[in-house]
Amino acid sequence: MSQSYYIYYRTTASAAQVREAVGAMQTALAHESGVGGRLLRRVDGSGTWMEVYEDVPDPERFELELAAAVVRFGLRSLLAPGAERHVEQFTAD
Repeated sequence: MSQSYYIYYRTTASAAQVREAVGAMQTALAHESGVGGRLLRRVDGSGTWMEVYEDVPDPERFELELAAAVVRFGLRSLLAPGAERHVEQFTAD
């Protein structure tokens, strides 16, 4: 059963920094896992961003690859003080 992932977080980094780091990570992740992602920014300017990964066929494998990519691309360094990456999973079933 496929799942979709919605990952949101707050950052104080510039939009350019977030787009560059997450874009590079998503490109590598798509190459490694076959799962493409999207990056969205909250419209109110609060510094909240969301990564979206839909129709993930192998959630266990994807989660391992995503965790490794987050470390490899240094995404935690972009988080606002005290912020975390919140992961929500959904399925159509």
